[in-house]
Amino acid sequence: MHDIVHGITTGALARRLGVSPTTVRSWDRRYGIGPAVRADGQHRRWSPADVAMLEEMCRLTASGVPPAEAARAAREARSAVVTDGGEVPVGDPPAGLFTEPVVSVEKPSSGRAGRATAGSGLPLGDVRAECRGLARAAVRLDAPALEGLLRAALAEHGLVTAWEEIMAPTLHAVGRKWESSGDRYVEVEHLLSWHISTALRRAAVSGPTSSDTSPAAPPVVLACVPSEQHTLPLEALAAGLTERGLPTRMFGAAVPAEALDAAVRRSGPAAVVLWSQARSTANHALARHLAGTAFGVRGARTAPLVLLAGPGWLGRTPAPGVARPTGLREALGVVSRLYGEAAGREERAGGTGA
Repeated sequence: MHDIVHGITTGALARRLGVSPTTVRSWDRRYGIGPAVRADGQHRRWSPADVAMLEEMCRLTASGVPPAEAARAAREARSAVVTDGGEVPVGDPPAGLFTEPVVSVEKPSSGRAGRATAGSGLPLGDVRAECRGLARAAVRLDAPALEGLLRAALAEHGLVTAWEEIMAPTLHAVGRKWESSGDRYVEVEHLLSWHISTALRRAAVSGPTSSDTSPAAPPVVLACVPSEQHTLPLEALAAGLTERGLPTRMFGAAVPAEALDAAVRRSGPAAVVLWSQARSTANHALARHLAGTAFGVRGARTAPLVLLAGPGWLGRTPAPGVARPTGLREALGVVSRLYGEAAGREERAGGTGA
């Protein structure tokens, strides 16, 4: 309820839309397309309906509609963002696989430090102490230090904790820094993203092979929907699946619909994970199509479970054969259970045959 009332910040909204915070504020001043309510009378906090309004503004302007006309149409549609009789909770989500990485400021633990800004110049907030060293190394552009710190984080805390409580919060802090500094620190974000991607891929390569599960186990297909470029959360999931000995096929950013369809038909996956960062890229028709794609021999045809990953999918009830995990742990659990159930069916079949 707290998220519904208070909404998200301008910076979080800008990242969601793929524009700069300056652009969002400019639209507010020029076209009166700001949030319906301002917390404390000053700070902008964007409700789910406000977010839907700005997404519609982006969609219309991208299709060639003049900004003033697009703003007018978007304002009229503000009240349309409802599900099951209430607004979709959009507020700052917890750091995890299927959300924009954010900093937790309400969940301290023994491994956390105070407000970690000294030495890094980044607005880290209340995060684990390891984030401070990672942020400092990123600002210094110290590649060897980044590599060592990421290796240590993965070795000490494991993949899920390292991603959710160390990598993602630091990435988010760097993103907020360059957004508030006139596009400075872009090089810091690029370097940090590269080393996190490298660390995740290294973790995947060093994990068990798919043969540890079954020589003929179907893979998990991971891909960004068309026009979507964010891949790091999918890389975290791929590493986690490989760590559990499950086979994956990573297709990366902005995969065309036709290519995804071909990949699913050719590989016969147990699950397909589709990443969408914003509603403008979420393709529900594609998700339904893939969930209904059957393959296998006649009489034993099957279809993959489709997992909708990322904040772009919020606001609509998943169709049959489609799931929407809320984080890395849940996604790993959902996929692992698929393979566990398959193994159980094979054992029962073998026992019956005996």
